[in-house]
This record gives sequence, structure tokens and C-alpha cells, in this order.
Amino acid sequence: MNEYDLIVIGGGPAGYPCAIRAAQLGMKALCIDGWVNHDGSYSFGGTCLNAGCIPSKALLESTELYYRARHEFATHGIGVGKLTLDLKQMHERRQAVSKANSGGVKLLFQANKVEGRFGFGKLLGGGKVEYRAHDGKTETLAARHIVIATGSEPVNLAKIAPFDGERIVDSWGALEFTDVPQRLGVIGAGVIGVELGSVWSRLGSQTVILEALPNFLPMVDQQVAKEALRQLVKQGLDIRLGAKVLSAKAGQKDVRVEFELDGKKQTEVFDKLIVAVGRRPYTKDLGCEAAGVALDEKGYVKTDAHYRTTAQGIYAIGDVIARGPMLAHKGIEEGVVLAEQLAGHKSEVNYRAIPAVIYTAPEIAWVGLSEEQAKAQGYEVKSGSSPFAANGRARAMEATAGLVKFISDAKTDRVLGVHMVGPYVSELVSEAVTAMEYGATTEDIQLTMHAHPTLSETVHEAALAVDGHAIHSANKRKA
Repeated sequence: MNEYDLIVIGGGPAGYPCAIRAAQLGMKALCIDGWVNHDGSYSFGGTCLNAGCIPSKALLESTELYYRARHEFATHGIGVGKLTLDLKQMHERRQAVSKANSGGVKLLFQANKVEGRFGFGKLLGGGKVEYRAHDGKTETLAARHIVIATGSEPVNLAKIAPFDGERIVDSWGALEFTDVPQRLGVIGAGVIGVELGSVWSRLGSQTVILEALPNFLPMVDQQVAKEALRQLVKQGLDIRLGAKVLSAKAGQKDVRVEFELDGKKQTEVFDKLIVAVGRRPYTKDLGCEAAGVALDEKGYVKTDAHYRTTAQGIYAIGDVIARGPMLAHKGIEEGVVLAEQLAGHKSEVNYRAIPAVIYTAPEIAWVGLSEEQAKAQGYEVKSGSSPFAANGRARAMEATAGLVKFISDAKTDRVLGVHMVGPYVSELVSEAVTAMEYGATTEDIQLTMHAHPTLSETVHEAALAVDGHAIHSANKRKA
């Protein structure tokens, strides 16, 4: 029987970093992953590298360039003649990007002496795992530590809009359309819904997004969320808030969706329908019950503060646990921290400083509390914002939409949250994350020099605006 110090079941953003870090710390580590691509190939990297984060960003990049060529290049004095779309080439590039990243994981395993196996892992209890290869062959393995990192899967509205893989699809299926739908429906205006809606809208789809909640992006500061909504609607996305989908029936050529809005039943017909209402933990055929690993009422693996499950020697990280948001970078940190804890290090994840990004154009990013959340938690809040319209670099880029907003504790001046919408805010948010990680005050940011002309000056101006000291944008009038 092969024995290891650590076996990780799942090779996504939580699993493979855990195995790599464990190997760096001297452990004999094995990572098992069962991912199979549409072409039948096997890959490490999970949903993120193969069907989520990476391929969707590749398509978002390509489609943004196409959109800008149609609507913006002439402003820069650039003529492109008759613009054409080669969707097949766009997909080939997307696939190449994903394969390069997933192939990179395999190389990292080799460099760090991690054993990687394609196939499935099942908990047997007593420190043992059954490994089943894709050809059906099985083997029993043993380890001192076993980590569940099996990730999540799209929520299927089986009673309302069941996936059929053709007309009604999940987020992976939405990346595979071979033709641009004339009319596209999306259920869910969350991160995945607005990103995928943006991809196809830019290429010419009449896109309708149906969202059951009355507010757009309720987890984002509402000043920022409202500006983001305004910009997305301006680009042509038809976002209907408070729309409760009642049914979706796929025919041979279209999908008929019935929903309720403002107390009235309405019907829309689409060529394709994307269901993007969230993800749920994936523990199918994992053997949790037999191994004594308890799940909560929503199917998440129960863990304590150190990722220990209810079974001795078994741990869980990433999307499969309820702690923190379902984000790849959160999973990466948990994987690294768990490996270090198992090696005796005092590492931990700061769940109060986890950034989130939506890769629309303009991008939306945030870390920490919104003003609404801070007030609900009892903080006496002071806030300040600055628009990208006041930023010289943004004007030079023809990207003036959006703003940056700081939310701070009025008593201690500590930064509680930073929310932003605008150009490349996915990169700008890291400054705010660092500030919160070190417990920075608003004044710390105010006293930090920012290069000119850069987009980061808007972060600086927003911090200054908290105390009415903004120089290049108007300060909020005092009551």
C-alpha cells in the first residue's frame, strides 16, 4: 500500500496549492483530480482553470477588444475598416489559455515533487483513500492527513429551468456557444451572470438578465453598485431586478421563460438561456458518511477554525466549506495555510480582507464592508469617494466611468472597506487589501504618495475625500 503524509482529493485552486506547499515543507504529497474536458483530456486546476475563472476572462478580454474596436477606436483616430468576428478563433484562443494554465500545474507538481494522479478519490476512513483511475482500476492509499478540496458545481434549477446542455446551460456551457445567440437570457445577476451576459452582449446578443432580488449586487456598496448598474445598462444589458423566474421550457429552436415582475406574469423567448444562480459544494461519491465526515444542512463539509472535519485526520478547504466566499484566491490561501498548520506553523487566513472582483467593463471590485454593512454592524461610519472622471490617466484611456469609495470607522479612522467600479479596479483593489491586512487608517492612505498620472490616484483621492481633503475631485458638502 502506498503511504503519504498528505493526500488531497481535488486539484483545483484550493487543492493543488495545498499539495505544493505541503511538499515544500517536506511532506510526501499526492493530489488526485477527476476533471475531464469536453475533448476527453484530463486536467488539473478544477473549474477555475478549465471552465470558470481563466477561460471566462479570456473570452471577456477578447470580446472587450471587439466591443472597443466597434465603439471606441474611432475616438482614438484608429480606423479598422470592416470589422469581422471569428468566433471559432476566439474559442481556440480561450482553450489555449486554459490548457497553458492547467498544464502549468502539472509542471509545478514536477518541480515541487508532488505526485499528481488523474482519477477519483473516495474516503474509506481510518486514514485510507480509495483511488480510482479513469480506466476503472482501483488502489487503496494511506495518509496521515487527508484533505477534501472537491470544490463546487453550478446550482441546477431542476424544477424550474433544468439544464439540457443545448438550450438551457450552466456557466461552462455558456462558454461553448458556437454561434452568437440573437436573444440570450440569463437567470441571475450575480458575478457569473453579469460576466457571461457581458461576453455575449458585446458580440451582439440582445441580452436580458433576470434577477429575483430587488437590489443589484447587494454585497457591494450600493453607491458603487448603482453606478455599475447604470454603466452596464448603458452598454445594452437589459437587467430586470425583482424578476422571479417561474419556468423555462426548451423547444427545438428556443427557450420560453415565464417570470413574475411587479406582480405581473411575463414571458420572454430566447435562443439560449444561461442559469447562473450560484454554486453548491460538490461531495458526490466522496464517501463522507462512511468516513464520519459530517455535512451541514446545505451540503457543506463541517469544519472548525483549523479546517478539521468531524473525522480524525481529515480536513476540508475551498468551495466545499461554508467559511468565506466561493472564490479561487480564498481557496488558494486556505490550501497554503492548512499545509503550514499541519507542518506546525501558526498561519491563518484573514477572512475580513478577501477581495472580490467582477470582470465586466468597467470592472467592479471590493474588499471589506460596504457602508450599509458597516452601519448594520454598529459602526459610526465616515466615507468618501472620488470619480474616475477626475483622473487624468482615465481620461487618456477613454475610461472615465466609475468611482472609488472608502468606508472608515469614524472613531478609530480604521479602513473598514473599499468598493470601486472603473478601469482595472481588479488591480487597484490590492492596495486596499494590503491596507486592511495591516490595519491601516484612512490617514495612512492619505499620506501615501501615488504616482501621476495613474489610475491609483483615484484611490488616493477617495481616501482624502473621507475627511474632505480631496484635491482633484469635489469634496462632499458637510451637513
